[in-house]
Amino acid sequence: MCRNIKTLYNFEPPATDDEVHAAALQFVRKISGFNTPSKANAAAFNAAVHAVAHAGRHLLDDLETNAPPRDREIEAAKARERNAQRFGPRA
Repeated sequence: MCRNIKTLYNFEPPATDDEVHAAALQFVRKISGFNTPSKANAAAFNAAVHAVAHAGRHLLDDLETNAPPRDREIEAAKARERNAQRFGPRA
């Protein structure tokens, strides 16, 4: 999976449409190989981003869990700690 795509499910507050769109954009960039498509491919690229974001939003809305929602700040702190262990402290 692309490292820039973050888990969006089961957080408090829930994922925003902007976060879902950003994940969709990263996914379409990854599978197409385009960071920015040419004018000839822009319509197909943008349609794919829209379709993936739409599917992603439906997925997030339809999933169910008994687990309590995770806190974004706590998860971000855990990620920073993992990165510090892996790459060393930032200067």
